[in-house]
Amino acid sequence: MSIFWNVWIIFPTLLVIVGCFLLLRACSKDNTGVKEGESMGHSFDGIEELNNSLPKWWTYMFYISIVFGLIYLALYPGLGSYKGLFGWTSSNQSIGYEEGIKADSKAAVELAKAENRLSQYDREVAAADEKFGPIFAAYLATPLEDLVKDEEALKVGGRLFLQNCAQCHGSDARGSIGFPNLTDNNWLYGGELATIKTSIMNGRNGMMPPKGGLPIEDSEIQGLAEYVFKLSGRDHDATLAAQGQASFMKGCFACHGMDGTGNKFMGAPNLTDDAWLYGSSRLQVMQSIANGRSGVMPAWDDILGEEKVHVISAYVYSLSNK
Repeated sequence: MSIFWNVWIIFPTLLVIVGCFLLLRACSKDNTGVKEGESMGHSFDGIEELNNSLPKWWTYMFYISIVFGLIYLALYPGLGSYKGLFGWTSSNQSIGYEEGIKADSKAAVELAKAENRLSQYDREVAAADEKFGPIFAAYLATPLEDLVKDEEALKVGGRLFLQNCAQCHGSDARGSIGFPNLTDNNWLYGGELATIKTSIMNGRNGMMPPKGGLPIEDSEIQGLAEYVFKLSGRDHDATLAAQGQASFMKGCFACHGMDGTGNKFMGAPNLTDDAWLYGSSRLQVMQSIANGRSGVMPAWDDILGEEKVHVISAYVYSLSNK
């Protein structure tokens, strides 16, 4: 942290504490010239202001709060880059733009463990691993085909899903624009147990370049959209669809297939079904063709570990295979 940001944090923090102390001192002194309990000469709506000092217990409470705040700031980090007398940290992971790379974070964690500088987060993780590690190890040793029949394992997988996957796929796993619905049987990369686990473990990077990276003119985009509607059995303009088919044969078939059924090896969508990841309106389909689409699902191997991914995979599979 730079000197500027250190000063920016330290100065206002201490200024507020000192200001609270001075304000409390000022309010504790009677400089009104009016005797205790007598009227201050102010009234509104039948309510008259009297000269009453702050209750002692209230005043002492404020003083205790100020002292507590100073002690806390001395013992724990909170004033810029000052680490506190206890050297406590919530996590050993690196933070910030320059240091927030995954490799740096992992190196910082390993170094802290080697030097026995376990943060609160490290201790909590160690305690959780000691308690739940054997359970997840047993789940990992169970074939996925058997795990999908274990109701307790599916409940665990559901809770892990809500904690880690619901942000994108939704708490009901039905997804949204740009995020796949996991409850149907439309899978870009395949819905087999092993494939689902591979997708979660390693992540996926899907990318369609603008106009498929092909020499397609802007005037051809509407026709391509109509041809896609024809492939999926939707109402379409037959004349434009015929023109769009000619544009499709310029190279779109290389990913989506000659019949438009897609390619799961590449993650190329099936254009003949009714699953529309980025929207099904004419405008949305034309935007997909004109501007391309890109989607990234992060790899969860390093984040959760194979044991938890194994259980989540079984849960995700169960959503579309009741």
